[in-house]
Amino acid sequence: MVERPAGRGRGRVVNRSSDSGAGTRGEGPVTRAVVLAAALELIDREGVDGLSMRRLAEAVGRDPMVIYRHVENKAAVLDGVAELVFTQLSIDVTDTDWVGQLRAVARDFRRLALAHPRVVPLLVTRPLATPLGLRPPAVVRPLEAVLELLTRSGFSDADALHVYRALFGFLYGHVLNELQEMVERPEETDEVLRLGLYRLPLDEFPLVRKLAPVLAAYDGAAELERGLDILLTGLTATLPAPGR
Repeated sequence: MVERPAGRGRGRVVNRSSDSGAGTRGEGPVTRAVVLAAALELIDREGVDGLSMRRLAEAVGRDPMVIYRHVENKAAVLDGVAELVFTQLSIDVTDTDWVGQLRAVARDFRRLALAHPRVVPLLVTRPLATPLGLRPPAVVRPLEAVLELLTRSGFSDADALHVYRALFGFLYGHVLNELQEMVERPEETDEVLRLGLYRLPLDEFPLVRKLAPVLAAYDGAAELERGLDILLTGLTATLPAPGR
């Protein structure tokens, strides 16, 4: 849900997660919000492969036919779970420091990804399976909010769209990279053995093998900030100054 201050047509955009309400485990009314909250919990616990309409009905404590009244199939459930997480992404469209606000959005997106790591593939892929105009409003709202933030700061519509695409393209890649399994033998102290890099022939991958200590010391938060430095510095250097 998007809330704007009274008396202003445009203001701070705060996306809040849907109220799951009562209704899980067979108690209280079943609503779409209840079904999606149960699906999110199930995916958080067991991954997308662990989700089925039967399992979802068991989680809600109802007959599967009750679930179908609110979501027509598993694909609709997956879309709804992505929507549920996207509603939690906050963007202040009135912030006059657009660079600082985009950093805040990036950090918030990473926070959501770490809170729901098994949902991340849905955040990245589910919107792409649906034409932009047919996606749930909550999925499109970050685009609208970033465009408003940047056009308020003086960017042209086209440049604002370019910035959005660059930012979220980077964020999707970052969270997928950060959440991938990197450690093969956590008990090992030797980085090459711990990361399984010994499987790569030294004569073919000398640089990758050489970077074993750096790979082993990966810091997701620091890597995000460094990537944002590069991205935002490049955007400000190559795009026309806002308002021109």
